[in-house]
Amino acid sequence: MTATDTATRTTTGTTLVIGATGTTGGRTAAQLVAAGHRVKAAGRRATPVAGADPVRFDWYDPSTFDDALAGADRIYLVPPVGEPDPAPVMLPFLRQAGTAGVRRAVLLSSSAIAEGGPAVGKVHRALPDLFDQWAVLRPSWFMQNFTGAHIHARTIRDEGAILTATGTGRVGFVDADDIAAVAVRALTDDRAPGTDLVLTGPEALGHDDIAAIVTEVTGRPVAHRPLTYGQLRDRLAAQMPPAFAAMLAGMDRAIADGAEDRTTGTVQRLTGRPPNSFRTVAERELLRTPRP
Repeated sequence: MTATDTATRTTTGTTLVIGATGTTGGRTAAQLVAAGHRVKAAGRRATPVAGADPVRFDWYDPSTFDDALAGADRIYLVPPVGEPDPAPVMLPFLRQAGTAGVRRAVLLSSSAIAEGGPAVGKVHRALPDLFDQWAVLRPSWFMQNFTGAHIHARTIRDEGAILTATGTGRVGFVDADDIAAVAVRALTDDRAPGTDLVLTGPEALGHDDIAAIVTEVTGRPVAHRPLTYGQLRDRLAAQMPPAFAAMLAGMDRAIADGAEDRTTGTVQRLTGRPPNSFRTVAERELLRTPRP
């Protein structure tokens, strides 16, 4: 498949990107703009995204819905961050979006959450009744968790450690750039790419592997420090709502049991290129610290 082939099958219209300054939303908005699509970049502060029209949007403030939806026929949905039960928050907006003329919706979910499952899994189940065209991206854990503002990235910088309850469990970590590339395809291609899209990187890695690669790339020693489920839950609960902390700690426990030890060919199939490796992302996004 060539870039020209893809371009001839893409739709025109305006895409509303919710969470347009976030990890996947920002990349999705930027890639859409670069491909020549009209984009409304939505966030709580209507922060400008180069080439996109900024618009204020807040899941918890229905007064922001009308302006965000005006003129949009497609939408990229990032659930409200830290919300353990997003369905009651999201569904009123999604019903309004369908009524307002949005015909295609692409939802960011998680490989750990199936249709009808907890949290955003309930939103996943509702989409077919709300939109003619829809897809759910279910990426594995983000590689950017170790390079950006995530808790893991902070403990790497501050403590030289990655703290998890995953034990020796392995994960098919995925690059957010690859997630965005699939999101663009799902939003714009006239040929439906599928509806339940599990996205991974090229290999499954344990957190010991991640620590070793970060050490090699940065020149600073980083170690994986295992915690129990309870220790991780309590640590996270000091930084976020307890229910959300318990859910995240439970996901780590599932990783320890092998739930994320897999890779898929979805990124290759939909973008025409292999997914990026963690080493590639680390070399791109982490600054090397010279040894003394």
